[in-house]
Amino acid sequence: MKGKKQFQSIRGMRDLSGQEARYFEYLCAVMQQYLHSHGYQPFHPPILENTQLFSRSIGEGTDVVEKEMFTFDDHGDSLTMRPEGTAGIVRAVIENGLTFGTHKLWTAGPMFRRERPQKGRYRQFYQFSVEAFGIAEPEQDAEQLLMMADLWQTLGVAEHVKLHINSLATAEVRDNYRQALIDYFSAHADKLDSDSQRRLHKNPLRILDSKNPKMQAVIGNAPKLSEYWDSVSEQHFKRVLACLQAAGVKYSIDDTLVRGLDYYNHTVYEWVTDQLGAQGTLCGGGRYDGLCEYIGGKATPAVGFGLGIDRTVLLMQAVSMLPETKPLAYFVLLGQAAKCQGLLLANQLRRALPQRQVITHLADSGMKTQFKKADQSRAEYAVIIGAEELAGQQVSIKNLAEGSQQTVAFADLIHFFNHQQ
Repeated sequence: MKGKKQFQSIRGMRDLSGQEARYFEYLCAVMQQYLHSHGYQPFHPPILENTQLFSRSIGEGTDVVEKEMFTFDDHGDSLTMRPEGTAGIVRAVIENGLTFGTHKLWTAGPMFRRERPQKGRYRQFYQFSVEAFGIAEPEQDAEQLLMMADLWQTLGVAEHVKLHINSLATAEVRDNYRQALIDYFSAHADKLDSDSQRRLHKNPLRILDSKNPKMQAVIGNAPKLSEYWDSVSEQHFKRVLACLQAAGVKYSIDDTLVRGLDYYNHTVYEWVTDQLGAQGTLCGGGRYDGLCEYIGGKATPAVGFGLGIDRTVLLMQAVSMLPETKPLAYFVLLGQAAKCQGLLLANQLRRALPQRQVITHLADSGMKTQFKKADQSRAEYAVIIGAEELAGQQVSIKNLAEGSQQTVAFADLIHFFNHQQ
């Protein structure tokens, strides 16, 4: 039709398909295996939340709240599409009475931020949020770090990922440090960009996170938080580092690492890579013992992290290979009756071997075309059903690598493939 509108994806939001989608699914499957093995349970809050939940938890003066949230009015209620996963889980934990005892929870899915789109930075992005509640010991911080160190190994990217870690200490220590930063940066206000000047009295720790090259000298000479640590803060951090050292996990202490969200205390960290340019942070997290109480719940120690799926997939595509997964069988079906019988047999095979892929060719194609498709799929076997096979209640099975072929009765098909595993 003339003038018919062709719709396209919204700026900063994209379709996941092809190789990227396969890497995406593989990463999610591996991560879920790790979470299961560490005792984490799935827990999925909604995408939409009350805007005040994010402004209170993330922080009024953060870039996320001030500039990046997708917010709209719904009959007088201000709603926001989640820009990160922790706040929603904390809200749900409080609402569902889970602030007593210990709970290890995870969620995964799309998050939304109104950022300038570029490679590795999207307005709809995907993330695992992994949270442990009710455990104050620093070894819980370390367990999450060790889990991620193992994940990088499994994904084949470990040599390209580095751990940067810091301690934001206790709230009391941060209050003292905050005033020291205000005093220092006020004396150097002429060297601050407009964003940092705006943050000076609202959230001076965020100035340390500035990537402005013109400000790195003044940031480098700023007071260090470690100079203000009390014994509690120092011991917590030392115990985390001791676990990393015992496990052989390398790390770099970064005094300027504060993360972009206000709710952290004690341990904060980022896993970063130099393979993706400016968007090199793959995973970040830390401890947030005060957040549950701050948004209306019972005081509950908690620690967690967010794993950026999109960026991790980009890194995997750049430096690693997916494990090869060939289909077990490709059903070559000649004629309507063969297609019906093939569907039944293929489903029996899938039920018997649910981890293996079985493909049925249901398009109206000749044998030559179907065998070409079977070869392209890299299947191990072609299972052929035509008029002759139907009459004999059997299939012809061809080993596509060797070229050998044999007949197998319908009733013996599962037995045959079980013996090929």
